[in-house]
Amino acid sequence: MTDSDGKEVFDIDRIRTLIELMRDHDIAEVDLEQGDQRIRLARGGQVVNYTAPPPAASVPQAPATPAPATAEAPSPGPPADGPNIAFIKSPGVGTFYSRPNPNAEAFVKIGDNVEPETTVCIIEAMKVFNEIQAEIRGKIVAILADDEEAVDFGKPLYKVDTSQ
Repeated sequence: MTDSDGKEVFDIDRIRTLIELMRDHDIAEVDLEQGDQRIRLARGGQVVNYTAPPPAASVPQAPATPAPATAEAPSPGPPADGPNIAFIKSPGVGTFYSRPNPNAEAFVKIGDNVEPETTVCIIEAMKVFNEIQAEIRGKIVAILADDEEAVDFGKPLYKVDTSQ
C-alpha cells in the first residue's frame, strides 16, 4: 500500500523514524493503522509487531517482516534485558501513580537503589490506593509507566538492575 507520495506506508525508513521519535520523546507505544495495514511499536522489552492483509490471490506477495530489533544503532540508556535485569510489574489493574500526591517527589527515580520493602509507586483501583513495594533489591534503570497511566495486571512498571 502506498501513500499520496507513492511511498510504501510502512517502509523500513519510516519504521526507523518512528523508533527514533519514540526514543527521543520517551514514547512507550505507537499503534498506527491505514486501510488494512497496521503497525504497533512498543518499547520496554516488548516486541515490534507488524500485520498486513493477506496477499491477493491474483498477485502473489512476499510476506512482510518486522524491522529487526538490531536495525537501530545502540543508544546509551538503560541496560538491555539480561541475567541481571528484573522488572517490577503491576500486581493488578488500576492507575499508576509515581508519587504519593501531586505535590510530592516521586517514590523512586532512575538511579535510585531499592530494597524489597521500598515503596516504588501506588496503584489505585476503585478508590483503593495500594502501595507497591519493589520486592527485589537493585538499581532502577528505567521507569516504564507514565504517572496516572492506566495499567493492566503484569505490566512492567520499572526495570531494575539486580547486580547493583
